[in-house]
Amino acid sequence: MILSVSRRTDIPNYYMEWFLERLKEEVVCIKNPYNPHQISKIPLRKEDIDCIVFWTKHPRGLIEHISELNEFMYYIHFTLSGYGKDIEPSLPDKRTVLIPQFLYLAEKLGKERMVWRYDPIMINGRYTVEYHKKAFKQIATALDGATNRVVISFLDLYRKMKKRENKNDPFREVTKEEIYELSTEFVNIAKQHHMTVMTCSEEISLDYLGIEHGCCIDKSKIEELVGYKLKAKKDNNQRVACGCMQSIDIGSYDTCPSGCIYCYATETKDHVENNRKRYDIHSELLCDSISITDKVTIRKVTSFKEL
Repeated sequence: MILSVSRRTDIPNYYMEWFLERLKEEVVCIKNPYNPHQISKIPLRKEDIDCIVFWTKHPRGLIEHISELNEFMYYIHFTLSGYGKDIEPSLPDKRTVLIPQFLYLAEKLGKERMVWRYDPIMINGRYTVEYHKKAFKQIATALDGATNRVVISFLDLYRKMKKRENKNDPFREVTKEEIYELSTEFVNIAKQHHMTVMTCSEEISLDYLGIEHGCCIDKSKIEELVGYKLKAKKDNNQRVACGCMQSIDIGSYDTCPSGCIYCYATETKDHVENNRKRYDIHSELLCDSISITDKVTIRKVTSFKEL
């Protein structure tokens, strides 16, 4: 199986000890987001885990415990954008903290296991098209040689985001003309720094610019990393435009305290704070526990390795 760790919360930042405990105990539980009393219990035997895909904006926990992951193959989606504290209030300085972390991980793991994400791309009075061009160039220059792939996506105005954004300078949908202008500039910059650009869950075709529809949980990439063919199929639980292969996401919604205004995985700050009060590294559920009213089903999992 492929473990997604996690689209729903920043486990490498906040919950790495819990994740390592799950690997040690060889079990994790996941609540059904649509029916919280339905719980899947996932065996985590090492021989069944083909690859782990980490998602993070600040991988401090992963860096602290990196030696404890030596027995597993994994790669990292590391989001680095040009936004300030008004958009990403809990993140440390990119130049002095986050970019050095990216470079450190690339040196330890190799650039093939590092994916730079510049997303979501949002437009308002402060974060203009020209602003994004400049920010993208600065980050790409700093990451030259540390990755060969950058993933971009353009803002979807989630209901949850509208509650959090600055009403005096709201974001809007990026126009097709702006998408083409930014994408053209990003491709040119990326080429100068030995990177290819891919999109994430975008229906618009940018093939003529040399931008492919990307797969964040990428079958071909994982096959290259693990050294064998996989029999997994497309993940039908994701959006139609998503090309990711089947995976199991072990995160929980409303558990990330970073407070990024564009986050689709958190409802309110109060929800997050209440859930984090239940955090226990020994619990099989992230920021929760199993109750007597829950129905727990053991999910059968195995390696996707073609025999």
